[in-house]
Amino acid sequence: MAALGCSVSVAWALKDERMNAQLLKLDPQTRLEQTCDVEVMDRINRDSHSYKADRVVAYTFEAPVVEKRSIDAPGAAFRSHGKWYRLSFRCVTGPKRLDAHSLEYDIGDEIPQSLWKRYDLYD
Repeated sequence: MAALGCSVSVAWALKDERMNAQLLKLDPQTRLEQTCDVEVMDRINRDSHSYKADRVVAYTFEAPVVEKRSIDAPGAAFRSHGKWYRLSFRCVTGPKRLDAHSLEYDIGDEIPQSLWKRYDLYD
């Protein structure tokens, strides 16, 4: 069993290494946005068994405030089980913008399907 745990850890380390290599190819602002989007999806999925977030859009209802290493997205949305929900989050990353040092988020109401087209949300 210990060998399996070790191989899983090595696999995750390699995956993270490959993902970081890809992220480093992006411009710093895009890297910040991608890192924070992935982190908020992971946290939502870990913190709640009700949601299975598979997409985050930081700018759905209003433009996020982006600084060198942080993003405040009060008008974000995320998709879970084919439905969209309002989301607000604040994410602060490390200097390379590859990892989230802090993340706060709040999940809002479900977004009616009648509004999806207006806000460029999709199935």
